[in-house]
Amino acid sequence: MLDLVPAPPAAAWAPPAQGHYPLGHDTVLVAHPGTEGVARWLRATVGAATGLPLPDGDDSSRIELRIDPEVEDELGPEGYRLVVDGYLVLLVGGSAAGVFWGAQTLRQLLGPDAHRRAPLDAAREWSVPMVAIEDKPRFGWRGLMLDVSRHFMPKDGVLRYLDLLAAHKLNVFHFHLTDDQGWRVEIKRHPKLTEVGAWRARTKWGHRASELWTDTPHGGYYTQGDIREIVAYAAERHITVVPEIEIPGHSQAAISAYPQLGNTDVVDTAALKVWDTWGINANVLAPTDETLRFYEGVFEELLDLFPSTFIHVGGDEAMKDQWKASPAAQARMKELGLADEEELQSWFIRHFDTWLAERGRRLIGWDEILEGGLAPGAAVSSWRGYAGGIAAARAGHDVVMCPEQQVYLDHRQDGGPDEPMPIGYVRTLEDVYRFEPVPPQLTEEEARHVIGTQANVWTEVMENQGRVDYQTFPRLAAFAEVAWSALPAPADRDFAGFETRMAGHYARLDAMGVGYRPPGGPLPWQKRPAPEGATASLGRPIEGAPPNV
Repeated sequence: MLDLVPAPPAAAWAPPAQGHYPLGHDTVLVAHPGTEGVARWLRATVGAATGLPLPDGDDSSRIELRIDPEVEDELGPEGYRLVVDGYLVLLVGGSAAGVFWGAQTLRQLLGPDAHRRAPLDAAREWSVPMVAIEDKPRFGWRGLMLDVSRHFMPKDGVLRYLDLLAAHKLNVFHFHLTDDQGWRVEIKRHPKLTEVGAWRARTKWGHRASELWTDTPHGGYYTQGDIREIVAYAAERHITVVPEIEIPGHSQAAISAYPQLGNTDVVDTAALKVWDTWGINANVLAPTDETLRFYEGVFEELLDLFPSTFIHVGGDEAMKDQWKASPAAQARMKELGLADEEELQSWFIRHFDTWLAERGRRLIGWDEILEGGLAPGAAVSSWRGYAGGIAAARAGHDVVMCPEQQVYLDHRQDGGPDEPMPIGYVRTLEDVYRFEPVPPQLTEEEARHVIGTQANVWTEVMENQGRVDYQTFPRLAAFAEVAWSALPAPADRDFAGFETRMAGHYARLDAMGVGYRPPGGPLPWQKRPAPEGATASLGRPIEGAPPNV
């Protein structure tokens, strides 16, 4: 009936059938207590796109916003009811967040041009279909992870992505701020993290096996003022920003700025630079008290910037070779009574789990934090497949499902030769639409620990915003429906119906300026350059269907 994305579970025409409720310069916006922020957003976005002032008032032509405890009881805090009849547009939510998600639906009902930043025609008449919609999300964590370490995205690009998340009813922005290739957040007590660690001299072009380099220095970082702005902008859109600081691996950028953080008894850490290529790096943090105090200082400043309950500590791909070779690390293991290097990594994670819990926060990390024993209060981002999430859920830990084989959006969308820089498995729009976050082998009780799902965007081969757009969209629209809507089993999902609705949604993406991959394949400027010499093997495609692990 409607080309809404994500699709609500219950939608019907309100009498008269297929009628429309007009909006004009006399239409007022009535914001009941608690909905003032949603009213601000509507005036700033829908008002700007339509040219309608939407003033306060009590005119008979009105959009009314309300929070109702009964809606919260029936649909949850993020649920809403939207009724458009011959009298008004009434939007009632279980909380301000529910009202906000309903406002996103209202914007979609107005048509693609309501997603622009200024009206195309000042004289245009606007109207809303007369409908009754009842809607609520399946998961409380509906996320996108954006890697700004491998390729930095300036602040305005981050704010733009928050708008795109909001337009798709996604409510978690996982901000991957540090890695071997760059440190992206200002820490005032450790200024070299950004003075030194935010910049690399050159960048590998393509896969790490490529012989090509981009010799322009690359980098950037967000000041603490930038971070506060990003967090406030997200909060106005009911999006939680979850920061990630990688420990103990993926830390060469930090070690290049402060060499004492590395394993100085086995590596000349003073000679290390911010890493300029991709892959898993052997340089991990030294298990010293100095390292712990250093990162406690980092997290102290981070907690002041990010109100998120969850703080992501990475914990993935920490190679143990340096610890095995380091007399200091081996002595620390003996002192702590640890059996092996896996337990040493667990000791690192447990320390910060306790440290964060004492401050009212919760640690979340990639599924490698299961190795050596999971910290008692930790949650798991299950990326290597479903297995880590299944193990964590069975042990009573909360899980965010983001398996690489299903929802890593850096993986290619098609196997054709024109696709830019092909990485990983082919994951089509339909593949993402049929992704199921909750593994069937979990019991009902265990499945309750799957608190949500997340798509991940790693940017090794995404050198600019256009490439990030191409990889992320339109697949993020399919993922958003998986995260929001209570869909049937994967094989039973109506992908044809979703494709039909996407025809209208592409027009919204166009209005928002998103450089998505068109259904017919890449546009000429999105295509991979013609193979010439080394450029023929820049990528890392993996053939066949991904394993279900």
